[in-house]
Amino acid sequence: MKKEFIVLNRVAQSVFDKKGVNILALDIKPCTDTTDYVIIAEGLVDAHVKAIAQEVIAGMQKEGISLSYEEGMKNGDWVVLDFTWVAIHLFMPGMRERYELESLWAEAQVVDVSIDVSSRLERMPLEAVSCW
Repeated sequence: MKKEFIVLNRVAQSVFDKKGVNILALDIKPCTDTTDYVIIAEGLVDAHVKAIAQEVIAGMQKEGISLSYEEGMKNGDWVVLDFTWVAIHLFMPGMRERYELESLWAEAQVVDVSIDVSSRLERMPLEAVSCW
């Protein structure tokens, strides 16, 4: 597996582990030359979005990948993290719906990221996982 896909999986996993939702990874190389990939996800409130962003930054630093540009950490309703070849957009739900970034890259290919959900299930109370 190419290193870029390993990193995309790790970013998606860190968003999930911080309880981020609606994670979408796109290969936008056919649509633009500004970056290769975009990951879009949501947090529940501004502080949650900022916490997810901080986790992603820390994880990328561990991979030896430097942050090129960051915007939105002060307000937290929409945070953009630019790592040159991948841009990460973290939203509060209303902001994501308002700007509909997915529609900018209609020809983009969805990247199938692998997320291990067992870490979240282990922390859930039994009644939350019950089928009845």
